[in-house]
Amino acid sequence: MLDAVVVGAGLSGLVTARQLQAAGRTVQVLEAAPTAGGRMRRRQLTPGLAVDLGGQWGGDTHSRLLALVDELGLERFASHYDGEGLFRWQNEARRARLGADFDATLLFFDPDDLPLSADERREAAAVEEQFRRLVASIDPEEPWRSPDAAALDTITADAWLQGLGASAAARLPLQWLGRVGGSGGFELHQVSMLHLAWTQAASPQREVPEAWLLRGGAGQVAERLAADLGAAVHCGCPAVAIHQDSDGAAVMTADGDRHRCQAVVVALPPSQRQRLQFDPPLPADQAALQQRWPMGAMVKVLAVYPRAFWRDDGRNGLALGERAWLELTADTSPPEAEPGVLAGFIAADRALAFGTMAPAAQRACLLAELESLWGPEAGQPIDLIWHDWGAEPWTGGAFTAFPVPGTWTTFGDAWRRPHGRVVWAGTEMARRWPGYFEGAIRAGEAAAAAVIARQERSMRR
Repeated sequence: MLDAVVVGAGLSGLVTARQLQAAGRTVQVLEAAPTAGGRMRRRQLTPGLAVDLGGQWGGDTHSRLLALVDELGLERFASHYDGEGLFRWQNEARRARLGADFDATLLFFDPDDLPLSADERREAAAVEEQFRRLVASIDPEEPWRSPDAAALDTITADAWLQGLGASAAARLPLQWLGRVGGSGGFELHQVSMLHLAWTQAASPQREVPEAWLLRGGAGQVAERLAADLGAAVHCGCPAVAIHQDSDGAAVMTADGDRHRCQAVVVALPPSQRQRLQFDPPLPADQAALQQRWPMGAMVKVLAVYPRAFWRDDGRNGLALGERAWLELTADTSPPEAEPGVLAGFIAADRALAFGTMAPAAQRACLLAELESLWGPEAGQPIDLIWHDWGAEPWTGGAFTAFPVPGTWTTFGDAWRRPHGRVVWAGTEMARRWPGYFEGAIRAGEAAAAAVIARQERSMRR
């Protein structure tokens, strides 16, 4: 009998298995997809160039990720923010400097450089200050116990802004945090104000979580972990049921295999857990929580050029503002600027609409948007890739999941609670940096520690 079976070979599941193996436990990892990595995946374009289809950035306070990257001997380099970015608003594109203090900026930019009136800048700053005060009141570990949690969990973030009479410019920073922030992929009418504030209490944008990149892509981290685990990782092997009794547990797979173990770690987003049949069944609150925690909608775009031409005249590749499709572009080129790579994102409702279009129309929209932001050269990439995470059958979206209004205060106690021998992992289970690689690692470490502690308690009885 195995000590543990891990369901899901994303970063969190791989970290869980690695920690258990290091502690001398026997473990198997069952992954439904053809390859390991989950939302940490890269594509090799040429022998010397790989791009990340999923997440790719790390931050200076991502201590677990930094330690893992260093242990694997991978090379980090700073994200390119030198020079001016581009802010597009009401059909006007303006070059703008990035501010040194995030709290004093309007979405990274110096407000004085933006095509906004003095009144718009003042109102945007006032709304941001109210939001920061609210974030400071949120308990990042148990948001449902925060002051005024019940009221905040019943009002949507969109309604909160409407109550302030916020203008379009004042709404933009919070809309961006919802759609593209690391806990994003949603519109503000889809989440409560409690949840939006919690994302910034637990995963603060002000700590610059996009500070650095990995040469060769972040996806190689998951590849290396899976390779080190070797035969313990079984891909193309969907788990369908988990049975528990007094003697242990068993995980059944779609091919009819039965994997006996002492504990199970389910390292899947909440909505994906609904594919599993639990015996005994999940308590009503945990089953309801999974139903109310859908995945965000996200399409990642990667435009590759012979060189990062935008740097030639002091531009840094960061573009934000009012566009039909792209919420953001960012320079993810290597330090030598060859090749040049712009990463972009289509998020939330726009991602869903984009997914209904024919590929030729999708390509035409992306080229037109890139050219409108960065000029004619941007409309002629040597490679243009877009990856719709909502079309991934074993993921269902990205970057992460979000609870609908009322979920935190009704079902918060069920969030991380084990179900007998079943422990939960995945970035959605992290108290710090949920929605990021850092959160996935922390959740995986916590799950492994819980399995080991349970076994040690059993041995003492």
